[in-house]
Amino acid sequence: MFVQIEDLVYQYRNASEPAIKNFSLQLNEGEIIAILGESGSGKSTILRLLAGLETPKSGMIIINGQKMVDDHTFIPPEKRGIGMVFQDYALFPHMTVENNIKFGLRHMTSKQKQKRIEEMLELVNLLDYKKRYPYELSGGQQQRVALARALAPAPSLLLFDEPFSNLDASLQMKIRDELKQILKQTKSTSIFVTHDQVDAAALADRTVLIEKGVVKNISKVEPPKSYSLI
Repeated sequence: MFVQIEDLVYQYRNASEPAIKNFSLQLNEGEIIAILGESGSGKSTILRLLAGLETPKSGMIIINGQKMVDDHTFIPPEKRGIGMVFQDYALFPHMTVENNIKFGLRHMTSKQKQKRIEEMLELVNLLDYKKRYPYELSGGQQQRVALARALAPAPSLLLFDEPFSNLDASLQMKIRDELKQILKQTKSTSIFVTHDQVDAAALADRTVLIEKGVVKNISKVEPPKSYSLI
């Protein structure tokens, strides 16, 4: 398994009961998982635990053969090799598109960084926008920049927190299809949380239903049927 999450338990300070209770999940490399749940179900907390922004009370996370956390181990967020795309995209407003993407690139020469930026811009179809600032872009374009920035360092795992909630319905469908195509093209192992079953069915290979921090169901998403006209 490329990602192993075993028996995670997490309780917020001053809370009467755990927000996450014995959460376990295994992912294959290149698989896209959707975690479904209502507000307060604990789905975003799972992302924070994976990213290293919170420390579980117990449990274990292994990504690409490296133990990230258990009772004796804690790898800090910056060393986990995880990319995140936030609900509000979290782009730097004072940086151009190319500089936003460049921000996460380290341990590369200037030439290597520029090559990687060009690759990412081409991937998300924004080569002509590299000198623009976030306020000069549409919501869909901003999301593609956020995706390019997350993909640029070649993370082991990509996390998405309600990635379509700020988009209108027509743009949501278009971006959703583009995102799945890019993730499959780059073979990116991904987890995204959502409350929208349609988003989950359109994007994910499997869905995980969570209620009050407990996994209620894990199901495989069946690909849409194709029909031939006779």
